[in-house]
Amino acid sequence: MKVFLLKDIENVGMAGQMVNVTDGYAANFLFPRKLAQKVVPGNEQFYALKIKKAEVDAQILSSKIAMLAERLKDTKISIKKRMHDDGKLYGSVSADEVVAALKDKGYAVNKKQIDFTKAIRSVGEHKAIVKLSSKLLPEVTVVVVGVTEQ
Repeated sequence: MKVFLLKDIENVGMAGQMVNVTDGYAANFLFPRKLAQKVVPGNEQFYALKIKKAEVDAQILSSKIAMLAERLKDTKISIKKRMHDDGKLYGSVSADEVVAALKDKGYAVNKKQIDFTKAIRSVGEHKAIVKLSSKLLPEVTVVVVGVTEQ
């Protein structure tokens, strides 16, 4: 059965695609959850136009994400954390702190998009990866400044 996907479904397809699935899968899973609509010869042209529009929107979005990645890769953020006398931090730098610092610079990212190669537990310069898409992974420089309280 040919269906038009309304949402992304793992191992089936992305939203805005026309795919062939088994009748039972469509009737028992996709249609009740409003994840897809049935494509019949009468409305196939309508869905073909929707697919064209979705492709144009995806190109616009990918170019915006690419521009964001280009700006992010040269970004340096500074985070102040309490530290011991030997230069180690009391805790590690969290993704929330990186998101807050990026928000102060005017970038809107989610904490799930922040990935550290290893936990940041010392003062100095470190790298954090911002996952914008599967291919665009700009690195942000995180400068950790230690603060000792007396």
